[in-house]
Parts: sequence; structure tokens; C-alpha cells
Amino acid sequence: MKILVTGATGFVGDALSRRLAASGHAVTGTVRADPPSVGWMVHVATGNLADVGDFAPLVDGMDAVVHLAARVHMMRESAADPDAAYRRDNTAVTARLAAASMAAGVSRFVFMSSVKATGETTGKAPFGDATPSAPQDAYGRSKLAAEQTLSAFDGGGMTAVSLRTPLVYGPGVKENFAALMRICAGRLPLPLDGVTGNRRSLLYLGNLTHAIERVLDAESAQAGVYHLSDGED
Repeated sequence: MKILVTGATGFVGDALSRRLAASGHAVTGTVRADPPSVGWMVHVATGNLADVGDFAPLVDGMDAVVHLAARVHMMRESAADPDAAYRRDNTAVTARLAAASMAAGVSRFVFMSSVKATGETTGKAPFGDATPSAPQDAYGRSKLAAEQTLSAFDGGGMTAVSLRTPLVYGPGVKENFAALMRICAGRLPLPLDGVTGNRRSLLYLGNLTHAIERVLDAESAQAGVYHLSDGED
């Protein structure tokens, strides 16, 4: 299978590309700038995908597309209009890439969404695929809007699957999880055992890449939105 992976040198993209190549797939990855050559995929430098005028050359000849590239959730927002920035980079890019993919005959489109498209707090029950979506920030709203644009492609010959993930951890993790590990490695007492009653779902990188590969390989994969997590919170 010929597979295009956007954001192919990121934390998830690198691990996924290696896994798909090891399974015998031909992987092409989009990156912002040319990285060192690697043996498991072909790189295409695109800059910011929001600035790409035509996605047709990228998806031409592809059997599947895994769309990982995104404007990620930021603890300190710098944009004057965060909603507009996230809509441009996350919602609009996803819609244009999916449209080009369908036109090119791509059969499977996997979109990396986020649990933030569902909401922030669960109350008495955990989130599930039937939980009404109520995103609370610009990032979550952009991911939900991207999922909704993909629903328009149902029945057109391309199966579009959105995966809502919690915090992903694994070798090479950075950002929020790395900050959490630094806190845990310190000497501050942390009231996390039997005090807060606050449990969180996490997702191991290997489990995520395996799930994506299953979505790509499964003949009976159904379009829609799915929540992923490890088995234990």
C-alpha cells in the first residue's frame, strides 16, 4: 500500500512511518523542511500545509492518507485570534486534503483528532464514542470542525476515520508529558494517590501506531469518530 503521512517527522509521525515501512508499505511523508535522508520513507518538504495551494501532487497515486500535521494545543497562546489560526491550520487543511484525496482515488483517510474535541471534564462517566462533543478551547473546536468536514465524504468511495486521542506517551515524548515527568522526578510532594480521585486516560505510542495500522489494513473499517486509550486509566 502507498501511504502519505503528514507531519512524518513528529513524535507520532516518525514512529508510525517506521512501523508502516516495516510492514511493507511504501511511505511518503510531508515535512516542513528537508530532514536528513532515511531509509524507511520518502520525504516531501512542503512548509506549512496551510500555505500549499494544491494537494493533488501529494496524494496522486496514494492508496491511503494519514493526516497527523496540525497546529497543536499550546499552553501559552501567541496568536491574536486563536480560533482563526486553528481553523486555518487544522480545519481548512484537513478539508482540502481530504477533498484532494477523494479526487485522487484514495480509499482510506485517517485523521488524528484529539479528546479535546469531546471536552475537558467527564463527570461521573468516562468519555465514549457516544458522548456529545463540547470542546472548550480553540484547538478542540478546530479538531471537531475538521471531523465534521470529513463526514461530508461518507459514501464517496473513501473511508474517513477520525481518532480522538488522550495524551500520548512513549520514547522521545516532549512537551506536556515531558514536563510532567520532570515534575514527578523532582522533590515536591504530589497528592496523586487516593486524594484527588482524578483518573486520566493515556495512550502509549506503540498502541496508537498499531491502531492506525489496523484502520488502514482492515477491510471492514467503518467511517466515523473513535476514542482511543490504553486499557488502564
